[in-house]
Amino acid sequence: MPDVQALVNDFVNKLRKRKIEGSQATARHTAEFLRSVISQQRIPYTNQAGALIDSVKAVGEQLIAANPVELAVGNVVRRVLHIIREEDLSLTTAAIGDLNISDGSDDDENDRDDRPVLSAAALAAAARKTLRPPSLHTLLEDVPNATIVPLSSSGGDSEGKCKSADKSSRIRKLKHDVIEAVNELIQDIDTCHEQIAEQAVEHIHQNEVILTLGRSRTVMEFLCAAKEKKRSFRVFVAEGAPRYQGHVLAKELVARGLQTTVITDSAVFAMISRVNMVIVGAHAIMANGGLIAPVGLNMVALAAQRHAVPFVVVAGSHKLCPLYPHNPEVLLNELKSPSDLLDFGEFSDCLDFGSGNGEPQLHVVNPTFDYVPPNLVSLFITDTGGHNPSYMYRLIADYYSADDLVLQRKSAAGN
Repeated sequence: MPDVQALVNDFVNKLRKRKIEGSQATARHTAEFLRSVISQQRIPYTNQAGALIDSVKAVGEQLIAANPVELAVGNVVRRVLHIIREEDLSLTTAAIGDLNISDGSDDDENDRDDRPVLSAAALAAAARKTLRPPSLHTLLEDVPNATIVPLSSSGGDSEGKCKSADKSSRIRKLKHDVIEAVNELIQDIDTCHEQIAEQAVEHIHQNEVILTLGRSRTVMEFLCAAKEKKRSFRVFVAEGAPRYQGHVLAKELVARGLQTTVITDSAVFAMISRVNMVIVGAHAIMANGGLIAPVGLNMVALAAQRHAVPFVVVAGSHKLCPLYPHNPEVLLNELKSPSDLLDFGEFSDCLDFGSGNGEPQLHVVNPTFDYVPPNLVSLFITDTGGHNPSYMYRLIADYYSADDLVLQRKSAAGN
């Protein structure tokens, strides 16, 4: 559909040009865009979920390729795919209940027209719902012709119209349920800060000293929520060079009435012995319990471990990524402009490409992220509660399907 493709191209350009900044904003816009794609998608009567899954996967591959560093895009795409599978399974389970009821009656063959077209694989998948089959997509799409309930061609025109309307209503039912579930996902993304902040009073106590690095809205709301609960504590903010987002956070905390001290990143080890807890945000939480976070946080985590200080990460569930750091699909880092570190005018002689062999004598590397392994993390606080790093696998099983972990499989095989 050209209208949908035009929307896809427009959204891809926004992601590629970084017009949408921040994991939460990116996740929300991605979910809203996929909701529009689903609402405009025409799906057949048979294999409705498969048609929606193929459509979302095709769009999702383009979105992920547009900004591979922003893992929240892929997370939301996989969450929507999981929603489609779960809603289809729910409708299949309900249809099985209807079939069981009708089996007890002596209706003729014509009454079977009102039953949904179900395969033996779909029936088995619904019966084993509590076992969480790892390949639900394969089970639902493996539809042998012999297992399809035959449709009767008898009946008048009015009966045919009723059956056609019933088929259309079933299609609308799946799309309606999926869109409603996506709306709930969008609401969860919008309210994740509030859900996490409500837990602040359970973790921050009177007269404690909290250390953080850089700027995170989740961290700010978490700390301010504890302040509103009459907790008195002090915050050390490492400035987060070279972008110095810690300066922005310090101003915001002071404006909200919190006692704040700004320190340099290199002073973390010197100050960590005075700290009761480290609370930081994250760019993404990986499947092994490690996290991708602003550069410098690995140093903070090592300092916290050395002095036995709890290292707590606050992040919304949309940042939970079902991939591992070693997966080739995961782009762990990106390099920012060297101008954040050096003044080109002052160091022009060192960066002269025209001298010698044509290569500069000075190289500047300005990475954006650090990887913090799970053994350095004490606790994750998400909008669903507090979890140990070893519990991430259970959250992944709740939010994602195994068939959707690698969306680029087909295109990669084609290359």
